[in-house]
Amino acid sequence: MTTDLHTHSRVSDGTESPADLMRAAAAAGLHVVALTDHDTMAGWDEAAAAAEEAGVALVRGIEVSTCFRGVGVHLLAYLPDPADAALQAELDRIVVGREQRVPAMLARLRDLGIPATEEALAEVSGGNEVTGRPHIADLLVRLGVVANRDEAFAGYLTEGGPAYVDRYAPDLLDMIALVHGARGVAVVAHPWGRGSAGVLDEAAFVVLKEAGLAGIEVNHLDHDAHARDGLRRIADRLDLIVTGSSDHHGEGKVGHDLGCETTAPDQLQRIIDRAAALGSPTTVIGGVIGEVR
Repeated sequence: MTTDLHTHSRVSDGTESPADLMRAAAAAGLHVVALTDHDTMAGWDEAAAAAEEAGVALVRGIEVSTCFRGVGVHLLAYLPDPADAALQAELDRIVVGREQRVPAMLARLRDLGIPATEEALAEVSGGNEVTGRPHIADLLVRLGVVANRDEAFAGYLTEGGPAYVDRYAPDLLDMIALVHGARGVAVVAHPWGRGSAGVLDEAAFVVLKEAGLAGIEVNHLDHDAHARDGLRRIADRLDLIVTGSSDHHGEGKVGHDLGCETTAPDQLQRIIDRAAALGSPTTVIGGVIGEVR
């Protein structure tokens, strides 16, 4: 059984609809796939309907933007209660922060002589639920300023870049508590990539586990063999779930093909069991293994 627990649709910064993503997952030979759009649950219903038709099991998830000790860290939340008011309020606050910084970043690009307008961005983003830096990167590609998203981030949009604007992100410990309170399962995404390795050492993971963290995304293309070995040892010592995922964004992220990194069946079952123990009302769509339903 093949499981990919980290993917994005065009509801956030992917390039496929939730339904097309489920069909692509089936075509790629996946049995289980998690939809984890940034800071939103808006794609879940469409994905669930398409997953059943395509014959794949959908794990409902979110990738939440947080901050830990001054560094941005992403948190994967699996099977939380979508009706949990506290979690939804914080997600709404994060999305508002994203939306508020977009005009400021476009203005900075215009100050650099780049015709980055909100109208042009809307054409590129295609009405996404959550608009952010990847869409601005796509606009820079369309305008011929850069060749791809990676160049856009490196040259303009990364922290410290000429068009970067900070935004609101909740504290990681607070968000783990919110996910746990919503009866969801919290897993840190690509912890030793993108600058967060400096703050996420073993001592930090001890603190995060005490706050309710359930697992670590170990097998990710941002992690080389040395990083994976180190993270796996930490997970073993702390009895944390180990996941693996593609972080698929469709055409928006080169090389992150569906199923290029996967999660072992026993680790998926640990997520399902933990959610069930917390009383999560959110099930996994599609009969695949054991308690997956």
